[in-house]
Amino acid sequence: MKEEKISINGLRVNYKVAGEGPALLVLHGWGGSSDSWVSLQKILSREGFRVIVPDFPGFGKSVTPPDVWGVGDYMDFILKFLEILKLDDFFLLGHSFGGRVAIKFATRYPEKLKSLILCDSAGIRGKPSAKARIIFLMAVIGNAVFSPKIMARFKDSARNVFYAFIRKRDYAKANGVMKETIKKVLGEDLLDDLSKIKTSTLIIWGENDKMVPVKYARVFREKIENAKLEIMPKVGHSPHIERPEKLAEIILKFLKQ
Repeated sequence: MKEEKISINGLRVNYKVAGEGPALLVLHGWGGSSDSWVSLQKILSREGFRVIVPDFPGFGKSVTPPDVWGVGDYMDFILKFLEILKLDDFFLLGHSFGGRVAIKFATRYPEKLKSLILCDSAGIRGKPSAKARIIFLMAVIGNAVFSPKIMARFKDSARNVFYAFIRKRDYAKANGVMKETIKKVLGEDLLDDLSKIKTSTLIIWGENDKMVPVKYARVFREKIENAKLEIMPKVGHSPHIERPEKLAEIILKFLKQ
């Protein structure tokens, strides 16, 4: 396995590559990096695939973008990454946030893809639950409390505590540009994009995923034409960490069809 660095529009980008053969590009989740995919990368590369895992800008060893990015910006980044590596006609796997980017890419550049794998993918929003409505009300009240100038300096700290309390830790951990980036990313609903995907697609989901519950996997399966669904029992949001061998088995069966 090799770790390489390239420059894309002035941004220093890190990526890992292992193996020889048909290319599989893996897009990691929010807060993750190529490091968390090493175990799966090693297994798949031994099975005759060239597995490439970049660190998205703002994650891992890649430089943070100077401006706020949305899903489309990350898709454009991947397109430039592919051009530099001269990659065309490849397999694409997106996990969680990486699934958002993969969905967008599959709708814009289907001719570049052999097939698509979405693993515990983010991208669609459901109807707000009673808990979500209560949280929204608390946020409105909080904004009112911290709006006076004398309280304004405490607003960011209070917001971080609030988001940690409701387990939106990705927001609480983000800083500067990335904090605004995650807000922009989460504001994009890709539900309508799913029906535009015509590429052969495998959907993999952890049965016990609490971040993106398995009910969303069935929405993906319903909306995406030619999609197959594999649910992994007793697995949460990160199958590549929890059960890399089993995840590799499912992926290889699909890739070698």
